[in-house]
Amino acid sequence: MAVPAAVMLAVGLWGLHRGGMWRDEAVTYQVARRTVPQIWRLLHGVDAVHGLYYLLMHVVLAVAPGRPGEVDLRLPSVCAAVVTAGLVAVLGTRLARPRVGLWAGLMYAVTPLVGHYAQEGRSYALVAAGATGATLLFVRAADERESEGEKRESEGEAGREAGREAGREAGRGWRVWWWYGAVLGVTCWLHEFAVLLLLAHAGTLALARSSGRVWRGWGCAAGGVVLSLLPMVVVSQAQSAQLAWLREPDLETAQELLRQYLGPTDRVYWPCLALGLLGLTRLVGRRGEVTLAAVALPLAVLPPVALMLVSQFTPLYVDRYVLYALTGAPLLVALGADRVAGVLGRLCSHVSATMPRSPALTLAGVLALVLAFTHQVPLLRQDRVPTTRPDDLGAVAEAVARTLRPGDPVLYLPAHARGTELAYPADFKGTRDVALAEPASESGTLYGSEVGAGTLRRRLAGVDEVWAVMEKYALVSGYRPRLATERAKLAVLNQQFVLRQEMVIDRIALRLYVRPIRGGLD
Repeated sequence: MAVPAAVMLAVGLWGLHRGGMWRDEAVTYQVARRTVPQIWRLLHGVDAVHGLYYLLMHVVLAVAPGRPGEVDLRLPSVCAAVVTAGLVAVLGTRLARPRVGLWAGLMYAVTPLVGHYAQEGRSYALVAAGATGATLLFVRAADERESEGEKRESEGEAGREAGREAGREAGRGWRVWWWYGAVLGVTCWLHEFAVLLLLAHAGTLALARSSGRVWRGWGCAAGGVVLSLLPMVVVSQAQSAQLAWLREPDLETAQELLRQYLGPTDRVYWPCLALGLLGLTRLVGRRGEVTLAAVALPLAVLPPVALMLVSQFTPLYVDRYVLYALTGAPLLVALGADRVAGVLGRLCSHVSATMPRSPALTLAGVLALVLAFTHQVPLLRQDRVPTTRPDDLGAVAEAVARTLRPGDPVLYLPAHARGTELAYPADFKGTRDVALAEPASESGTLYGSEVGAGTLRRRLAGVDEVWAVMEKYALVSGYRPRLATERAKLAVLNQQFVLRQEMVIDRIALRLYVRPIRGGLD
Protein backbone atom coordinates (compact mmCIF):
# COMPACT_ATOMS: atom_id res chain seq x y z
CA MET A 1 0.00 0.00 0.00
CA ALA A 2 1.12 3.53 -0.73
CA VAL A 3 1.02 4.98 2.79
CA PRO A 4 3.39 2.48 4.47
CA ALA A 5 5.71 2.66 1.46
CA ALA A 6 5.79 6.47 1.64
CA VAL A 7 6.51 6.41 5.38
CA MET A 8 9.28 3.87 4.83
CA LEU A 9 10.76 6.06 2.10
CA ALA A 10 10.81 9.06 4.45
CA VAL A 11 12.40 7.04 7.27
CA GLY A 12 14.94 5.52 4.89
CA LEU A 13 16.01 8.83 3.36
CA TRP A 14 16.18 10.59 6.74
CA GLY A 15 19.88 10.97 7.55
CA LEU A 16 20.96 8.65 4.75
CA HIS A 17 24.17 10.63 4.32
CA ARG A 18 25.10 9.91 7.91
CA GLY A 19 28.83 9.85 7.19
CA GLY A 20 31.50 7.42 6.22
CA MET A 21 31.11 3.75 5.40
CA TRP A 22 31.80 1.11 8.00
CA ARG A 23 33.88 -1.88 7.05
CA ASP A 24 31.15 -4.15 5.63
CA GLU A 25 29.82 -1.32 3.50
CA ALA A 26 33.37 -0.53 2.44
CA VAL A 27 33.73 -4.11 1.17
CA THR A 28 30.56 -3.70 -0.90
CA TYR A 29 31.82 -0.42 -2.30
CA GLN A 30 35.30 -1.50 -3.29
CA VAL A 31 34.24 -4.90 -4.68
CA ALA A 32 31.30 -3.48 -6.66
CA ARG A 33 33.63 -1.00 -8.38
CA ARG A 34 35.78 -3.77 -9.82
CA THR A 35 35.20 -5.23 -13.26
CA VAL A 36 32.89 -8.23 -13.61
CA PRO A 37 35.82 -10.64 -14.31
CA GLN A 38 37.58 -9.32 -11.20
CA ILE A 39 34.45 -9.84 -9.09
CA TRP A 40 34.05 -13.34 -10.50
CA ARG A 41 37.63 -14.19 -9.62
CA LEU A 42 37.16 -12.89 -6.07
CA LEU A 43 34.08 -15.03 -5.47
CA HIS A 44 36.08 -18.21 -6.05
CA GLY A 45 38.05 -17.47 -2.92
CA VAL A 46 35.85 -15.39 -0.63
CA ASP A 47 32.36 -13.86 -0.19
CA ALA A 48 30.58 -16.13 -2.67
CA VAL A 49 27.42 -15.75 -0.57
CA HIS A 50 27.31 -12.06 -1.56
CA GLY A 51 28.23 -12.57 -5.21
CA LEU A 52 24.88 -11.70 -6.79
CA TYR A 53 24.58 -8.63 -4.58
CA TYR A 54 28.05 -7.41 -5.61
CA LEU A 55 27.14 -7.81 -9.27
CA LEU A 56 23.92 -5.89 -8.72
CA MET A 57 25.77 -3.10 -6.93
CA HIS A 58 28.35 -3.06 -9.73
CA VAL A 59 25.54 -2.01 -12.07
CA VAL A 60 24.10 0.50 -9.57
CA LEU A 61 27.43 2.23 -8.98
CA ALA A 62 28.26 2.17 -12.68
CA VAL A 63 25.13 4.18 -13.56
CA ALA A 64 25.34 6.52 -10.56
CA PRO A 65 25.98 10.11 -11.67
CA GLY A 66 29.44 11.47 -10.93
CA ARG A 67 31.68 9.64 -8.52
CA PRO A 68 29.47 7.21 -6.55
CA GLY A 69 29.52 7.66 -2.79
CA GLU A 70 27.84 6.55 0.42
CA VAL A 71 24.32 7.63 -0.60
CA ASP A 72 24.48 5.73 -3.91
CA LEU A 73 25.68 2.68 -2.00
CA ARG A 74 22.73 2.77 0.42
CA LEU A 75 19.89 3.79 -1.90
CA PRO A 76 19.13 0.23 -3.12
CA SER A 77 18.54 -0.83 0.49
CA VAL A 78 16.17 2.10 1.01
CA CYS A 79 14.22 1.17 -2.11
CA ALA A 80 14.08 -2.48 -1.01
CA ALA A 81 12.74 -1.49 2.42
CA VAL A 82 10.06 0.65 0.73
CA VAL A 83 8.99 -2.33 -1.37
CA THR A 84 8.92 -4.60 1.68
CA ALA A 85 6.72 -2.19 3.67
CA GLY A 86 4.27 -2.12 0.78
CA LEU A 87 4.28 -5.92 0.44
CA VAL A 88 3.66 -6.37 4.17
CA ALA A 89 0.62 -4.12 3.78
CA VAL A 90 -0.59 -6.15 0.80
CA LEU A 91 -0.23 -9.40 2.76
CA GLY A 92 -2.23 -8.03 5.67
CA THR A 93 -4.93 -6.73 3.33
CA ARG A 94 -5.20 -9.97 1.36
CA LEU A 95 -5.37 -12.31 4.34
CA ALA A 96 -7.32 -10.08 6.74
CA ARG A 97 -8.60 -6.62 5.86
CA PRO A 98 -7.25 -3.23 4.65
CA ARG A 99 -6.75 -1.75 8.10
CA VAL A 100 -4.64 -4.76 9.14
CA GLY A 101 -2.47 -4.24 6.08
CA LEU A 102 -2.17 -0.53 6.77
CA TRP A 103 -1.20 -1.02 10.41
CA ALA A 104 1.25 -3.84 9.65
CA GLY A 105 2.95 -1.89 6.87
CA LEU A 106 3.28 1.20 9.04
CA MET A 107 4.64 -0.78 11.99
CA TYR A 108 7.22 -2.37 9.73
CA ALA A 109 8.25 1.06 8.42
CA VAL A 110 8.82 2.57 11.87
CA THR A 111 10.62 -0.41 13.44
CA PRO A 112 14.17 0.75 14.34
CA LEU A 113 15.82 -2.48 13.15
CA VAL A 114 14.22 -2.03 9.73
CA GLY A 115 15.41 1.58 9.55
CA HIS A 116 18.91 0.46 10.47
CA TYR A 117 19.29 -2.01 7.61
CA ALA A 118 17.42 0.25 5.20
CA GLN A 119 20.51 2.45 5.45
CA GLU A 120 23.13 -0.27 5.09
CA GLY A 121 25.08 -0.83 1.90
CA ARG A 122 24.59 -4.59 2.25
CA SER A 123 22.15 -7.15 0.90
CA TYR A 124 19.86 -7.70 3.90
CA ALA A 125 17.10 -5.22 3.01
CA LEU A 126 16.98 -6.66 -0.51
CA VAL A 127 16.71 -10.18 0.90
CA ALA A 128 13.77 -9.04 3.07
CA ALA A 129 12.03 -7.63 0.00
CA GLY A 130 12.56 -10.82 -1.98
CA ALA A 131 11.41 -13.03 0.90
CA THR A 132 8.25 -10.97 1.43
CA GLY A 133 7.49 -11.02 -2.28
CA ALA A 134 7.99 -14.79 -2.33
CA THR A 135 5.64 -15.12 0.67
CA LEU A 136 2.94 -13.15 -1.15
CA LEU A 137 3.31 -15.42 -4.20
CA PHE A 138 3.20 -18.43 -1.89
CA VAL A 139 -0.11 -17.28 -0.40
CA ARG A 140 -1.54 -16.64 -3.83
CA ALA A 141 -0.42 -20.03 -5.14
CA ALA A 142 -1.83 -21.90 -2.15
CA ASP A 143 -5.18 -20.15 -2.53
CA GLU A 144 -5.38 -20.92 -6.24
CA ARG A 145 -4.58 -24.56 -5.73
CA GLU A 146 -7.36 -24.85 -3.14
CA SER A 147 -9.87 -23.20 -5.49
CA GLU A 148 -8.81 -25.64 -8.18
CA GLY A 149 -9.65 -28.55 -5.90
CA GLU A 150 -13.09 -27.14 -5.20
CA LYS A 151 -13.86 -26.73 -8.89
CA ARG A 152 -12.96 -30.33 -9.65
CA GLU A 153 -15.84 -31.45 -7.39
CA SER A 154 -18.45 -30.18 -9.87
CA GLU A 155 -20.54 -32.74 -11.78
CA GLY A 156 -22.47 -33.04 -15.09
CA GLU A 157 -22.29 -30.50 -17.94
CA ALA A 158 -21.68 -27.73 -15.47
CA GLY A 159 -19.00 -29.96 -14.03
CA ARG A 160 -17.29 -30.35 -17.42
CA GLU A 161 -17.27 -26.60 -17.91
CA ALA A 162 -16.02 -26.17 -14.38
CA GLY A 163 -13.39 -28.81 -15.11
CA ARG A 164 -12.16 -26.86 -18.13
CA GLU A 165 -12.05 -23.74 -15.99
CA ALA A 166 -10.27 -25.71 -13.31
CA GLY A 167 -7.69 -26.78 -15.88
CA ARG A 168 -7.05 -23.19 -16.82
CA GLU A 169 -6.92 -22.34 -13.12
CA ALA A 170 -4.43 -25.18 -12.58
CA GLY A 171 -2.19 -23.75 -15.28
CA ARG A 172 -2.29 -20.37 -13.62
CA GLY A 173 -1.61 -22.03 -10.28
CA TRP A 174 1.51 -23.77 -11.55
CA ARG A 175 2.71 -20.53 -13.09
CA VAL A 176 2.40 -18.84 -9.69
CA TRP A 177 4.38 -21.68 -8.08
CA TRP A 178 6.99 -21.22 -10.79
CA TRP A 179 7.25 -17.51 -10.04
CA TYR A 180 7.37 -18.28 -6.33
CA GLY A 181 10.33 -20.61 -6.87
CA ALA A 182 12.06 -18.13 -9.15
CA VAL A 183 11.72 -15.19 -6.74
CA LEU A 184 12.79 -17.24 -3.74
CA GLY A 185 15.67 -18.76 -5.70
CA VAL A 186 17.03 -15.32 -6.63
CA THR A 187 16.54 -14.19 -3.02
CA CYS A 188 18.57 -17.17 -1.77
CA TRP A 189 21.35 -16.23 -4.16
CA LEU A 190 21.37 -12.80 -2.55
CA HIS A 191 21.92 -14.58 0.77
CA GLU A 192 21.73 -18.35 1.15
CA PHE A 193 20.10 -18.30 4.61
CA ALA A 194 16.92 -17.05 2.94
CA VAL A 195 16.37 -20.75 2.17
CA LEU A 196 15.10 -21.06 5.75
CA LEU A 197 11.97 -19.32 4.50
CA LEU A 198 10.97 -22.74 3.14
CA LEU A 199 10.60 -23.95 6.74
CA ALA A 200 8.20 -21.08 7.45
CA HIS A 201 6.10 -21.83 4.40
CA ALA A 202 6.00 -25.53 5.22
CA GLY A 203 4.78 -24.59 8.68
CA THR A 204 2.04 -22.47 7.13
CA LEU A 205 0.83 -25.34 4.95
CA ALA A 206 0.80 -27.64 7.98
CA LEU A 207 -1.26 -25.17 10.01
CA ALA A 208 -3.62 -24.70 7.06
CA ARG A 209 -3.99 -28.49 6.66
CA SER A 210 -3.51 -27.94 2.95
CA SER A 211 -4.41 -30.51 0.32
CA GLY A 212 -1.94 -32.82 -1.37
CA ARG A 213 -2.16 -30.71 -4.53
CA VAL A 214 -0.90 -27.66 -2.67
CA TRP A 215 1.89 -29.63 -1.01
CA ARG A 216 2.97 -31.02 -4.39
CA GLY A 217 3.03 -27.59 -6.00
CA TRP A 218 5.02 -26.15 -3.13
CA GLY A 219 7.31 -29.18 -2.99
CA CYS A 220 8.25 -28.86 -6.66
CA ALA A 221 9.01 -25.16 -6.23
CA ALA A 222 10.96 -25.76 -3.01
CA GLY A 223 12.94 -28.57 -4.62
CA GLY A 224 13.89 -26.29 -7.49
CA VAL A 225 15.06 -23.61 -5.04
CA VAL A 226 17.21 -26.06 -3.10
CA LEU A 227 18.73 -27.57 -6.26
CA SER A 228 19.56 -24.15 -7.67
CA LEU A 229 21.30 -23.24 -4.42
CA LEU A 230 23.56 -26.30 -4.21
CA PRO A 231 26.50 -24.71 -6.08
CA MET A 232 26.39 -21.79 -3.64
CA VAL A 233 26.31 -24.15 -0.67
CA VAL A 234 29.34 -26.07 -1.91
CA VAL A 235 31.41 -22.95 -2.54
CA SER A 236 30.37 -21.13 0.62
CA GLN A 237 31.08 -24.19 2.75
CA ALA A 238 34.69 -24.00 1.60
CA GLN A 239 34.71 -20.33 2.67
CA SER A 240 33.15 -20.91 6.11
CA ALA A 241 36.28 -19.64 7.88
CA GLN A 242 34.88 -16.15 7.30
CA LEU A 243 32.36 -16.85 10.07
CA ALA A 244 34.92 -18.03 12.61
CA TRP A 245 34.25 -14.92 14.72
CA LEU A 246 30.68 -15.98 15.51
CA ARG A 247 29.64 -17.49 18.85
CA GLU A 248 26.75 -19.72 19.89
CA PRO A 249 23.51 -17.78 20.46
CA ASP A 250 21.81 -18.19 23.86
CA LEU A 251 18.50 -17.34 25.50
CA GLU A 252 19.57 -13.71 25.84
CA THR A 253 20.18 -13.61 22.08
CA ALA A 254 16.63 -14.83 21.42
CA GLN A 255 15.16 -12.28 23.85
CA GLU A 256 17.13 -9.49 22.20
CA LEU A 257 15.83 -10.52 18.77
CA LEU A 258 12.25 -10.51 20.06
CA ARG A 259 12.72 -6.96 21.34
CA GLN A 260 14.14 -5.89 18.00
CA TYR A 261 11.08 -7.37 16.29
CA LEU A 262 8.50 -5.72 18.52
CA GLY A 263 10.21 -2.57 19.82
CA PRO A 264 13.39 -1.90 21.81
CA THR A 265 11.64 0.16 24.51
CA ASP A 266 9.25 -1.21 27.16
CA ARG A 267 6.45 1.21 26.24
CA VAL A 268 6.37 -0.23 22.73
CA TYR A 269 7.51 -3.80 23.39
CA TRP A 270 4.93 -4.93 25.95
CA PRO A 271 1.80 -3.65 24.14
CA CYS A 272 3.08 -5.13 20.88
CA LEU A 273 3.83 -8.46 22.56
CA ALA A 274 0.30 -8.57 24.01
CA LEU A 275 -1.26 -7.72 20.64
CA GLY A 276 0.95 -10.25 18.86
CA LEU A 277 -0.21 -13.01 21.20
CA LEU A 278 -3.80 -11.92 20.69
CA GLY A 279 -3.25 -12.18 16.96
CA LEU A 280 -2.72 -15.94 17.39
CA THR A 281 -6.31 -16.53 18.40
CA ARG A 282 -7.20 -17.61 14.86
CA LEU A 283 -4.06 -19.50 14.00
CA VAL A 284 -5.92 -22.40 12.37
CA GLY A 285 -8.90 -21.77 10.14
CA ARG A 286 -11.00 -24.06 8.01
CA ARG A 287 -9.25 -26.98 6.34
CA GLY A 288 -7.21 -25.61 3.48
CA GLU A 289 -7.57 -22.00 4.59
CA VAL A 290 -4.34 -19.99 4.82
CA THR A 291 -4.88 -17.53 7.65
CA LEU A 292 -2.76 -14.48 8.31
CA ALA A 293 -1.60 -15.84 11.68
CA ALA A 294 -0.61 -19.14 10.02
CA VAL A 295 1.61 -17.16 7.64
CA ALA A 296 3.02 -14.66 10.15
CA LEU A 297 3.88 -16.94 13.09
CA PRO A 298 6.04 -19.48 11.20
CA LEU A 299 7.65 -16.60 9.29
CA ALA A 300 8.64 -14.77 12.47
CA VAL A 301 9.70 -17.84 14.44
CA LEU A 302 11.00 -20.73 12.34
CA PRO A 303 13.92 -19.17 10.37
CA PRO A 304 15.63 -17.54 13.39
CA VAL A 305 14.97 -20.53 15.67
CA ALA A 306 16.33 -22.95 13.09
CA LEU A 307 19.47 -20.87 12.61
CA MET A 308 19.97 -20.55 16.37
CA LEU A 309 19.63 -24.30 16.84
CA VAL A 310 22.13 -25.07 14.08
CA SER A 311 24.45 -22.47 15.59
CA GLN A 312 24.70 -24.52 18.78
CA PHE A 313 26.90 -26.87 16.75
CA THR A 314 28.31 -24.58 14.07
CA PRO A 315 27.92 -20.86 14.90
CA LEU A 316 26.17 -19.16 11.99
CA TYR A 317 23.64 -16.85 13.63
CA VAL A 318 23.60 -13.08 13.20
CA ASP A 319 20.32 -11.16 13.43
CA ARG A 320 20.75 -9.57 10.02
CA TYR A 321 20.91 -13.02 8.38
CA VAL A 322 17.23 -13.50 9.26
CA LEU A 323 16.06 -9.90 8.96
CA TYR A 324 13.41 -11.06 6.50
CA ALA A 325 11.67 -12.99 9.30
CA LEU A 326 10.84 -9.71 11.03
CA THR A 327 7.97 -9.15 8.58
CA GLY A 328 5.90 -11.70 10.47
CA ALA A 329 5.90 -9.66 13.69
CA PRO A 330 4.01 -6.54 12.49
CA LEU A 331 1.46 -8.77 10.79
CA LEU A 332 0.71 -10.55 14.07
CA VAL A 333 0.59 -7.29 16.03
CA ALA A 334 -1.74 -5.70 13.48
CA LEU A 335 -3.94 -8.78 13.55
CA GLY A 336 -4.15 -8.58 17.34
CA ALA A 337 -5.00 -4.89 17.13
CA ASP A 338 -7.75 -5.78 14.67
CA ARG A 339 -9.19 -8.23 17.18
CA VAL A 340 -9.30 -5.43 19.78
CA ALA A 341 -10.81 -3.02 17.25
CA GLY A 342 -13.49 -5.56 16.41
CA VAL A 343 -14.47 -5.95 20.06
CA LEU A 344 -14.52 -2.18 20.55
CA GLY A 345 -16.60 -1.74 17.42
CA ARG A 346 -19.21 -4.22 18.63
CA LEU A 347 -19.34 -2.61 22.07
CA CYS A 348 -19.73 0.82 20.55
CA SER A 349 -22.56 -0.34 18.29
CA HIS A 350 -24.45 -1.65 21.31
CA VAL A 351 -23.97 1.59 23.22
CA SER A 352 -24.89 4.03 20.48
CA ALA A 353 -25.33 4.11 16.76
CA THR A 354 -23.33 7.35 16.69
CA MET A 355 -20.19 5.88 18.29
CA PRO A 356 -17.03 5.48 16.16
CA ARG A 357 -17.10 2.82 13.47
CA SER A 358 -14.41 1.24 11.29
CA PRO A 359 -12.82 4.42 9.82
CA ALA A 360 -12.41 5.96 13.26
CA LEU A 361 -10.95 2.74 14.66
CA THR A 362 -8.54 2.56 11.73
CA LEU A 363 -7.44 6.12 12.43
CA ALA A 364 -7.03 5.30 16.13
CA GLY A 365 -4.65 2.50 15.21
CA VAL A 366 -2.65 4.84 12.99
CA LEU A 367 -2.41 7.37 15.83
CA ALA A 368 -1.16 4.64 18.15
CA LEU A 369 1.58 3.87 15.63
CA VAL A 370 2.44 7.56 15.42
CA LEU A 371 2.88 7.58 19.21
CA ALA A 372 5.09 4.49 19.00
CA PHE A 373 7.14 6.18 16.29
CA THR A 374 7.61 9.39 18.27
CA HIS A 375 8.62 7.35 21.31
CA GLN A 376 11.32 5.64 19.22
CA VAL A 377 12.53 8.76 17.38
CA PRO A 378 15.55 9.13 19.73
CA LEU A 379 16.64 5.60 18.80
CA LEU A 380 16.17 6.29 15.09
CA ARG A 381 18.05 9.58 15.38
CA GLN A 382 20.91 7.95 17.25
CA ASP A 383 21.12 5.24 14.59
CA ARG A 384 21.92 7.95 12.04
CA VAL A 385 25.11 8.95 13.85
CA PRO A 386 28.25 7.29 12.39
CA THR A 387 29.47 6.21 15.84
CA THR A 388 26.57 3.75 16.16
CA ARG A 389 28.24 1.53 13.56
CA PRO A 390 31.25 -0.60 14.55
CA ASP A 391 33.56 1.91 12.87
CA ASP A 392 33.64 4.94 10.59
CA LEU A 393 36.22 4.47 7.86
CA GLY A 394 35.38 7.88 6.44
CA ALA A 395 36.59 9.55 9.64
CA VAL A 396 39.80 7.51 9.52
CA ALA A 397 40.36 8.51 5.90
CA GLU A 398 39.81 12.19 6.74
CA ALA A 399 42.43 11.93 9.49
CA VAL A 400 44.86 10.37 7.02
CA ALA A 401 44.24 13.13 4.48
CA ARG A 402 44.96 15.78 7.12
CA THR A 403 48.06 14.12 8.53
CA LEU A 404 49.96 12.14 5.91
CA ARG A 405 52.03 13.62 3.09
CA PRO A 406 52.67 12.27 -0.42
CA GLY A 407 55.37 9.62 -0.31
CA ASP A 408 54.78 8.65 3.33
CA PRO A 409 55.11 4.89 3.86
CA VAL A 410 52.03 3.17 5.31
CA LEU A 411 51.70 -0.21 6.97
CA TYR A 412 48.35 -1.92 7.54
CA LEU A 413 48.07 -4.27 10.52
CA PRO A 414 46.38 -6.63 9.95
CA ALA A 415 45.98 -6.55 6.19
CA HIS A 416 42.21 -5.97 6.27
CA ALA A 417 42.87 -2.53 7.81
CA ARG A 418 43.67 -1.65 4.20
CA GLY A 419 39.91 -1.52 3.67
CA THR A 420 39.96 2.17 4.60
CA GLU A 421 42.32 2.96 1.74
CA LEU A 422 40.31 0.83 -0.69
CA ALA A 423 37.08 2.66 0.20
CA TYR A 424 38.60 6.15 0.21
CA PRO A 425 41.63 6.01 -2.13
CA ALA A 426 41.67 9.77 -2.71
CA ASP A 427 42.57 10.40 0.94
CA PHE A 428 45.55 8.06 0.66
CA LYS A 429 46.75 9.43 -2.68
CA GLY A 430 50.52 9.55 -2.91
CA THR A 431 51.18 7.35 0.12
CA ARG A 432 53.33 4.24 -0.26
CA ASP A 433 51.92 0.87 0.84
CA VAL A 434 55.01 -0.87 2.21
CA ALA A 435 53.65 -4.43 2.46
CA LEU A 436 51.55 -4.60 -0.72
CA ALA A 437 52.58 -7.12 -3.36
CA GLU A 438 49.53 -7.02 -5.65
CA PRO A 439 46.44 -4.77 -5.43
CA ALA A 440 43.16 -6.26 -4.24
CA SER A 441 41.35 -6.01 -7.56
CA GLU A 442 44.16 -7.73 -9.43
CA SER A 443 44.94 -10.41 -6.85
CA GLY A 444 41.37 -11.71 -6.52
CA THR A 445 41.31 -10.92 -2.80
CA LEU A 446 39.40 -8.47 -0.63
CA TYR A 447 42.43 -6.55 0.62
CA GLY A 448 45.31 -7.38 -1.70
CA SER A 449 48.18 -9.83 -1.40
CA GLU A 450 51.24 -8.91 0.64
CA VAL A 451 54.94 -9.61 0.34
CA GLY A 452 56.68 -12.24 2.46
CA ALA A 453 58.20 -11.51 5.83
CA GLY A 454 61.76 -11.25 4.44
CA THR A 455 60.81 -8.79 1.72
CA LEU A 456 58.87 -6.71 4.20
CA ARG A 457 61.86 -6.46 6.54
CA ARG A 458 64.06 -5.31 3.66
CA ARG A 459 61.54 -2.66 2.62
CA LEU A 460 61.20 -1.34 6.16
CA ALA A 461 64.98 -1.24 6.57
CA GLY A 462 65.08 1.66 4.14
CA VAL A 463 62.62 3.95 5.94
CA ASP A 464 63.11 6.15 8.99
CA GLU A 465 59.43 6.60 9.78
CA VAL A 466 56.25 4.73 8.90
CA TRP A 467 52.57 5.31 9.50
CA ALA A 468 50.65 2.29 10.76
CA VAL A 469 46.89 1.90 10.28
CA MET A 470 46.09 -0.67 12.96
CA GLU A 471 43.10 -2.44 14.43
CA LYS A 472 42.86 -1.68 18.15
CA TYR A 473 43.07 -5.35 19.07
CA ALA A 474 46.51 -5.44 17.40
CA LEU A 475 47.71 -3.06 20.14
CA VAL A 476 46.85 -5.47 22.94
CA SER A 477 49.83 -7.01 24.70
CA GLY A 478 50.16 -10.65 23.72
CA TYR A 479 48.56 -10.25 20.31
CA ARG A 480 50.21 -12.75 17.98
CA PRO A 481 49.07 -12.81 14.33
CA ARG A 482 48.73 -16.11 12.53
CA LEU A 483 50.50 -15.06 9.31
CA ALA A 484 54.28 -14.63 9.15
CA THR A 485 54.05 -11.27 7.36
CA GLU A 486 51.74 -9.91 10.06
CA ARG A 487 54.11 -11.13 12.77
CA ALA A 488 57.01 -9.46 10.93
CA LYS A 489 55.13 -6.13 10.82
CA LEU A 490 54.55 -6.22 14.56
CA ALA A 491 58.09 -7.33 15.37
CA VAL A 492 59.80 -4.65 13.25
CA LEU A 493 57.59 -1.87 14.63
CA ASN A 494 58.23 -2.92 18.23
CA GLN A 495 61.96 -3.66 17.85
CA GLN A 496 63.23 -1.07 15.39
CA PHE A 497 60.87 1.90 15.82
CA VAL A 498 59.37 3.97 18.60
CA LEU A 499 55.89 5.46 18.76
CA ARG A 500 55.87 9.19 18.08
CA GLN A 501 52.20 10.03 17.44
CA GLU A 502 48.83 8.30 17.77
CA MET A 503 45.17 8.95 16.89
CA VAL A 504 42.43 6.45 17.74
CA ILE A 505 39.16 6.58 15.79
CA ASP A 506 36.61 3.93 16.74
CA ARG A 507 38.34 0.58 16.24
CA ILE A 508 41.22 1.98 14.17
CA ALA A 509 44.46 3.50 15.45
CA LEU A 510 46.60 5.73 13.23
CA ARG A 511 50.15 5.64 14.57
CA LEU A 512 53.42 7.26 13.50
CA TYR A 513 56.51 5.16 14.21
CA VAL A 514 60.01 6.65 13.86
CA ARG A 515 63.39 4.98 13.90
CA PRO A 516 65.52 6.13 16.87
CA ILE A 517 68.55 8.28 16.07
CA ARG A 518 71.81 6.56 16.93
CA GLY A 519 73.03 7.63 20.32
CA GLY A 520 69.53 8.48 21.62
CA LEU A 521 66.15 9.79 20.65
CA ASP A 522 65.62 13.16 19.03
